[in-house]
Amino acid sequence: MVETQDAQALKNTELVKDAYAAFGRGDIPGVVAALDDQIIWNGVIGAGPHIPMAGERRGKDAVTEFFGSVGTHVHFSRFEPREFLAQGDKVVALGHYTATTSAGKSFDSDFVMVFTLKNGKVTRFQEYLDATALNAAF
Repeated sequence: MVETQDAQALKNTELVKDAYAAFGRGDIPGVVAALDDQIIWNGVIGAGPHIPMAGERRGKDAVTEFFGSVGTHVHFSRFEPREFLAQGDKVVALGHYTATTSAGKSFDSDFVMVFTLKNGKVTRFQEYLDATALNAAF
């Protein structure tokens, strides 16, 4: 049976929501389990080279290191994915977070996170936020 686009978009959205729930519990292996082995991860687009989480990463090991860097350098007081939009192989999460960096400065930003999925796994991730605020907080 061929799955409809709506059914696939719903499945993709649930997978992304489950990954956010795992992140909220501090379950990084649970997040990484949602990723394809060849994941391309572009966290914090627009962040300066002094931001530990900046840059592209490839593969699950590199993404696991990304989350280690997040855990070391960012303390979230609020992390709220608020809305999910899905079409085709894409799920877009719109949300907001407030955090303090390891430099002791705070930042507050809306975010857009774009997930591309194939065969029930995230194959690409891109994050957009107020890069000016983030850069200033480091």
